[in-house]
Amino acid sequence: MYVAGLVIPVPEDKMDAYRRWAENGASFFKEYGCLEIVESWEDFVPDGQQTDFRRAVAAQPGEKIVFTWQVWPDKETFYAAEARMHEDERMDTAGDPPFDARRLILGCFQPVFAMGRA
Repeated sequence: MYVAGLVIPVPEDKMDAYRRWAENGASFFKEYGCLEIVESWEDFVPDGQQTDFRRAVAAQPGEKIVFTWQVWPDKETFYAAEARMHEDERMDTAGDPPFDARRLILGCFQPVFAMGRA
């Protein structure tokens, strides 16, 4: 298992547009081998004393935090899919994301423990 995680600031009034964009993207990612995607809209994101999700992505007033992760079979599948997806012409026609992509945070992780998964 290999996990790609993102923290994204999304304008609050673009939640429906984000959901549609994410749903369309999920079928694309699945085609390239992604096993699971979870898209989570902010419900409780407290302000921290030193750092927090909002500061990490320079969230502006009126933006909500989306926390999303993708589960891939392994690191090799993820990187091979990334290369192939960027060559796929559908990436150019997927439309602009309903958020400022320059401020999202991406990180890839090798799990050390997982509860509830084989």
